Amino acid sequence: MKKKKRTRNTQSPSNNLVVWLLVGNALLTLWSLQMGRKALTPYATSNTTAFISQVSHSAQAVAQKHRLYSSVMLAQAILESNNGQSQLSQKPYYNFFGIKGNHQGRSVILPTLEDDGHGNLYQIDAAFRSYGDMVAGFKDYADVLQDPLYQQTHKQPMSSYQQATAALTGTYATDTSYGNKLNDLIEIYQLTYFDGPMK
Repeated sequence: MKKKKRTRNTQSPSNNLVVWLLVGNALLTLWSLQMGRKALTPYATSNTTAFISQVSHSAQAVAQKHRLYSSVMLAQAILESNNGQSQLSQKPYYNFFGIKGNHQGRSVILPTLEDDGHGNLYQIDAAFRSYGDMVAGFKDYADVLQDPLYQQTHKQPMSSYQQATAALTGTYATDTSYGNKLNDLIEIYQLTYFDGPMK
């Protein structure tokens, strides 16, 4: 009797990681649809990775200075700006976080979706802050989180990014599943790497 020859798996670890990221992204989208929520935009891994590379240094520098989680800041920037592709995040606005109001007298009015607190979305026109550059947008985001309302988003002994994302749900954003979306992005793209010291 002839023995079958075993074939060796020649896939590289990086190929396996890409496959797992794509599978995770698909499962996340399906879960969001099943929960009756507006699904997260199915982010292409390469687009998100490129966006993270573009903004991570600024995010990490600002987050560390203000005792915030870089992972949460990056996840919010990914979600709120659709990987830096939204009109609001583009030049000349540089608002990656959907911050409403005005900054030093500058703002832009754009349509946005709001959650009524029960998972139902509706559209309004709102004034959003406009910044001169990307770093100014990140710094203002950190200033917004200095409000006592967001105290639980700050790094403290024995705290975690999950506590920060939970504290943002229903306060920073009206989306009732906001914290879950941020947690999913942090896990999929391993954003906790940026919570460590800058390299």
